[in-house]
Amino acid sequence: MNHSHSKALFARAQERIPGGVNSPVRAFRGVGGDPVFFREATGAWMTDVDGNRYVDLVGSWGPLILGHAYPPIVEAIIEAARRGTTYGAPAPGEVELAELLCATVPSVEKVRLVSSGTEATVAAIRLARGFTGRDSILKFEGCFHGAGDPFLVKAGSGVETLGLPDSPGVPAALAKLTLTAPYNDLEAVERLFAEKGKDIACAIIEPVVGNMGVLVPKPGYLQGLQELCRKHGVLFVLDEVMTGFRLARGGAQELFGLKPDLSTFAKVVGGGMPLGAYGGRRDIMSKIAPEGPVYQSGTLSGNPVAVAAGLACLKALAAPGTYARLEQLGAMLEQGLKAEAQAAGVPVTLNRVGSMLTLFFCDTLVYDYTSAKKADTARFGRFFHAMLNEGVYLPPSQFEAAFVSLAIGEAEVAHILGAARKAFRSLA
Repeated sequence: MNHSHSKALFARAQERIPGGVNSPVRAFRGVGGDPVFFREATGAWMTDVDGNRYVDLVGSWGPLILGHAYPPIVEAIIEAARRGTTYGAPAPGEVELAELLCATVPSVEKVRLVSSGTEATVAAIRLARGFTGRDSILKFEGCFHGAGDPFLVKAGSGVETLGLPDSPGVPAALAKLTLTAPYNDLEAVERLFAEKGKDIACAIIEPVVGNMGVLVPKPGYLQGLQELCRKHGVLFVLDEVMTGFRLARGGAQELFGLKPDLSTFAKVVGGGMPLGAYGGRRDIMSKIAPEGPVYQSGTLSGNPVAVAAGLACLKALAAPGTYARLEQLGAMLEQGLKAEAQAAGVPVTLNRVGSMLTLFFCDTLVYDYTSAKKADTARFGRFFHAMLNEGVYLPPSQFEAAFVSLAIGEAEVAHILGAARKAFRSLA
């Protein structure tokens, strides 16, 4: 494929944008080579600035569950923008979206709209500290909760792709308040809570990890963590930025039968526009200003254009059979990719939950940060470029989830598996 226009744009970008990109994982550091610049996308397909077309398995890192330029969302955005792009004052759509979120996710009794997943998780942590009067938080190795200072400790995702276990600029004193435990290891949490539970405000976790590649919770793990939190007075915070409205109508908490104290949302909830939310128990959320003393604000929070997109997206996902179809598509890709890898003699482990999946280039089970790190990142990089050359756009990192959208049909599945056949054979 010719990528001359992308290369020229990347050269220009590097002069004015750090690393030439506005989010690190886009830079292709995890796979080598230069990033592709895109000019348009519709449905399951994206077209780059050189005219090359790709089936998209990134989906803007999760939001585009209905595919690119989904007509009802585009129409809702245009209609809202004609009425004004921002008011800095309350609008009816905010109330409707808040009511819809609370009606759909039973654990959410009150909700605050924000503009990103990072904003939601940072606010949730501040609220947990303000509510409990405790300073420490617990996160899990390889889980990524956005780029807020408290979370850039063993954070997985782009941090891991770049080989940066922690980030300069995060004060050591603040980092010490972020405790970590291995994902899928309940005994480690028990030991930590026995020693420091009285100092921990909350435990925040991705129920299905998407930022170390997809890691699947062991049976009973999340339920056990929830019970341990209850026992020690630690708030249980479920980061559903990635899983919310993707794994089920009510998110991972519906799928696994959980009732967190607080939840965070973004990606799907905004329908492709910058929108996030955090919510939970009424008594906790009532501590947020102006109702309570814990301060959080945002100029564009509840932005009417983003809210309109979010409402259109969530209403479309309420259609019967939506999540069954996503499961079917995910299963087709899982089975097909495994078969093609086996036929080529390439050892892989494929983790999948619903429409989230990761192909790890290793022959061992992947269930936590340590086991994920055993994957052959160089081999993944070669596979990525082989798929790119065959017109399939995968996440440019071994440590990211791929996402299936409802815009993908049998023709796109066939295209992906045909590309995979050639890509695996090139590795054999």
